[in-house]
Amino acid sequence: MPKLKVPSPPAPLQPKPKRPGKKTGPEGPVEHGHEATASTIGWIDERTSLSGAGRWMMFRKVPKGTNWFYTLGSATMFAFLSQAVTGVVLAMYYEPEPTRAYESIRRINNEVFLGELVHAMHKWGSTVMVILIFLHMGRTFFFGAYKYPRELNWVIGVVLLILTMTMSFTGYLLPFDQRSYWASIVGVNINGTGPLVGPYLSDFLRAGPYFGATTLSRFYAIHMMAVPGAIAALIGFHLYLVAKLGTTAPPWIRAEAPEATREEKVAA
Repeated sequence: MPKLKVPSPPAPLQPKPKRPGKKTGPEGPVEHGHEATASTIGWIDERTSLSGAGRWMMFRKVPKGTNWFYTLGSATMFAFLSQAVTGVVLAMYYEPEPTRAYESIRRINNEVFLGELVHAMHKWGSTVMVILIFLHMGRTFFFGAYKYPRELNWVIGVVLLILTMTMSFTGYLLPFDQRSYWASIVGVNINGTGPLVGPYLSDFLRAGPYFGATTLSRFYAIHMMAVPGAIAALIGFHLYLVAKLGTTAPPWIRAEAPEATREEKVAA
């Protein structure tokens, strides 16, 4: 009995023919890697649509005259990321106890592999971050980037400056040596001289009537969890407003009038 021929699928369901000269499928491990990466990115993007947000954030118009002064904000952000990474590594070995804090710092510097390098990066990175954020704030002020419609971004930047100084102040006590101990006492007493909220602020920072184990634990919690979380959230909102509103041109660049306005002036 003759067999019936299976009908071919309709044209939309038929596979597209290969291009002339194109080999079927990847050959080497590099080609396989490229194909796997593209497939993974496509799978994620199909379910999250992150490529649109990435294009919106990365590809936008930049005003004429933009120079290296505009990179101070990005430099400050990368300094914060460096502080976050090195801080997490140090937290794996640090012990926030008055009798163990100094010894744990000594152990990080002398016994842990690359501990002295990571500790130095975190210690001097805090100074670099403070310098960069002040330079970034100065650039924003002198370039007039705080004006309409960027007032909210300026307010967020001021809050970020305060949080950065708070993180530097709370981190200074963590080694719990003689210098950091007495310097923190002086700093807390200075905060206590502020009007209205000063005494309450000093009591909150001390976590009691005097410096002790609870003071070190509170400084560690503020430095390691509360302030970095707030900074990360505000940086995200700060970057969103920068992408949405754009950046301002340097003050020495004058805006050019549209062609229609020029023709009207000439005709008049």
